[in-house]
This record gives sequence, C-alpha cells and structure tokens, in this order.
Amino acid sequence: MLFWNDLYLALFDRCVTQFESGDANYTQYFSEMDLHFLASIGCQPREFFDFIEDFCNDSLPTKSTSLLIAAVRRDYFLTVQKGEVSQLRITRDDLPTFGEELDGMTYLPRILKKARAKLRGELDPDLMYACGGDRKFLHEHGGIHPADFLRHVWACADDDAKLAKWVRTQATANSSN
Repeated sequence: MLFWNDLYLALFDRCVTQFESGDANYTQYFSEMDLHFLASIGCQPREFFDFIEDFCNDSLPTKSTSLLIAAVRRDYFLTVQKGEVSQLRITRDDLPTFGEELDGMTYLPRILKKARAKLRGELDPDLMYACGGDRKFLHEHGGIHPADFLRHVWACADDDAKLAKWVRTQATANSSN
C-alpha cells in the first residue's frame, strides 16, 4: 500500500524527469489521477511545479523539504479546513513590500503573509512559499526550516508578536551552535 507521501515523492520524481527533459509546460505534467491526488492534499498544480522548477534549477528546496512543506499544508487542509478549498487568492498586490518590518525584522511581514496564505491554500499561482527570498530570510534568522516556520505560523495563529519572538529565539539559539 502506498501512502500519500509515497505518491507525492513518485510524482515529484516523475515531474523532475519531465522538466529535465526540457519540458517546462507543467500543465501537461499531470494526469486526472495526479490532479485528484494533489487536490486531496490541498496542493495546487502550479505550486507543486514551482518546487520542481526550483529544485531542478537551484537544488533548493530539496525534495524532502518540499514533502515536509506539503505535509504541513495537508495537515492544515484536512484538520482546520476539513478538506474545504478556500476561494480567496492572495496576489503580489496583497503582500507587504520586501522592505517592511515586524519587530525590526525586514521581510518578516511578507513571509508571514505568504505562510498564512500557504497554510490556507490561498497563494496566487504566481507566488511561491519557500522561494529564494523566503529561504534567504529563514537562513539569515537562524536557519529556520520552511516547514518549521509554517508550523509555527499555524501555532501562533494571528499573534504576530509571538511569531516574531520565536524567530528571534531561533536566530539567537542557532547562532550559538
């Protein structure tokens, strides 16, 4: 019996092979069964492809990171949203600018809004959680894993101050290692 994570990883590998063959038209990557599977875990085809494209071009996020992020989204989708897809879409225009700060940390308002939208499945297909800018911020603030950040955003709910404090704690704790 294959579990959802096995299906995810098999699809990831198949899509990597397709991308590396020169086919960047992700709309042709997925069968009806693939689309049904992605929908069942709260994943949009474009966001799945973004992980493939970044992995093939930059080797980041890794396949395991992609899976861990998908696991957080899936858990949120099934437990909080009860499998119901949100109709709201967060676009670039809805995001804070790159220079906005929260508790003195530049970019935190932006990644926080993206993470909340990722949890709810509301990111516009043109946006990616764990993009290069997100990864840079997380790296600079203690090497926070993108899936851990998502879980803490979920745990902190709408308490921005609590999340900012956690980010600062991570930066301090990991700088002494």
